[in-house]
Amino acid sequence: MEATVELPNLLRAGARPGRTAPPCVVVIFGATGDLTSRKLIPAFYQLALGRYLPAEFAVLGLGRQEYSHDGFREELRAAANRFARSAPVHPVVWESFASRIFYQRVSYDDAAAYETLRDRLAELDRRLGTQGNYLFYLATPPSVFTRIVHGLGAATLQHGGQPTSWARIVIEKPFGRDLASARALNRQVQAVFSEEQIFRIDHYLGKETVQNILAFRFANRLWEPVWGEQHIDLVQITVAESIGVERRGGYYEESGALRDMVQNHMLQLLALVAMEPPAAFDPDPVRDEKVKVLKALRQIPMERVEEYG
Repeated sequence: MEATVELPNLLRAGARPGRTAPPCVVVIFGATGDLTSRKLIPAFYQLALGRYLPAEFAVLGLGRQEYSHDGFREELRAAANRFARSAPVHPVVWESFASRIFYQRVSYDDAAAYETLRDRLAELDRRLGTQGNYLFYLATPPSVFTRIVHGLGAATLQHGGQPTSWARIVIEKPFGRDLASARALNRQVQAVFSEEQIFRIDHYLGKETVQNILAFRFANRLWEPVWGEQHIDLVQITVAESIGVERRGGYYEESGALRDMVQNHMLQLLALVAMEPPAAFDPDPVRDEKVKVLKALRQIPMERVEEYG
């Protein structure tokens, strides 16, 4: 068993009152994948750097590869040095953050692995004071979503680790392969977690430029009055990716580029550009206005696609 490492005063004394996250363990399924190294860990590091993480915090990475805790931390440090917004990482902040990162090898098909996970989480609660609050992040291929959800349910982890704890599940896109499979996945997830616990995530929405679209549109007196069909003739959304398939061959073989980019990232951007002002900038009103845009889209018959190219 590892010795408990205390966070230095740099993080404890600098916490932001009222804005620091509650105690919790973030459990990342697929922790050795591209999404974890490029997006998730650099983002959590930025939160640590900004004093938004509590001292009672941990990241537990789950994957199929063999890693020690220290080996996993070193891999993530290299990724954070490359992809974090404030790279290279601050040595003291990284060390205090990395001391709360752990790794566990799992097989998603093994029911016993979820019992082991439950015991591991209980241990982290005792050692780090994370109060039984768990956030499960599914950064895995969609084909294993339901197996993980069923495993969590069988281990009763959907209720958190204590009677007053919370648990949440974050499911990355693509959510299903088509409408029928998306609805089936919804039913399976909702059989274990309540709707309030489920977060269907498109990480593209976390990009700073994407988040600024609403402010640029609706809070700008110069642009807001003329943002409409009478003044705008054409909107062209360009995805200028700087990376290729790289290590994601297995994922692309299963999902394909269309599901990876167009039916989530691109439609989200389209909705943000074309939506009407929401009644309030809260999740439900914003979602409702996005849905109106998607319902208003004109479907082009396959035989006429070339006419609109």
